[in-house]
Amino acid sequence: MGAVDAPQPRSGKKKGGKRAKRRVGIRIDMTPMVDVAFLLLIFFMVTTVFRKPQALEINLPPDNKSTVSVAQSKVLEIRVLPDRAYWRNSADPWARAAVVDLATIFTKYSSDAAKIVLVKVDREARFNDMVNIIDELDLAKLTRFSLQTLKPEEKKEVETL
Repeated sequence: MGAVDAPQPRSGKKKGGKRAKRRVGIRIDMTPMVDVAFLLLIFFMVTTVFRKPQALEINLPPDNKSTVSVAQSKVLEIRVLPDRAYWRNSADPWARAAVVDLATIFTKYSSDAAKIVLVKVDREARFNDMVNIIDELDLAKLTRFSLQTLKPEEKKEVETL
């Protein structure tokens, strides 16, 4: 706890005729305060809820050999290259866009629940671009999409544009 010492006895005169002031010695025991600080630290460490890592859920097809036929009018195709992306809706011609601009394209089709988005990503493209595209698809509520690797002949088709 705390303790107060008795005042120190007066000493003789100092230089200049002034007497030394009486000082009351106070000593405070810091042990209880340290105990409380550690108890608070332990309390907050135990009661803190850490943010869980956000994982992306992807439903994989049940069988590799199964095929599903889809009408071309329901497909929005996107091909992602290292520095740009190309997209087309059903039989429309290819259009070039930056990866960050795909969000505006997805919002056009967000009301169509039957729309299937086919995303083909080149191996040399940045991984971050693919993650951003999946995030934008989720924000646009386009939950039916497929991820594939861009084949060399498909890459050549859009590179000539």
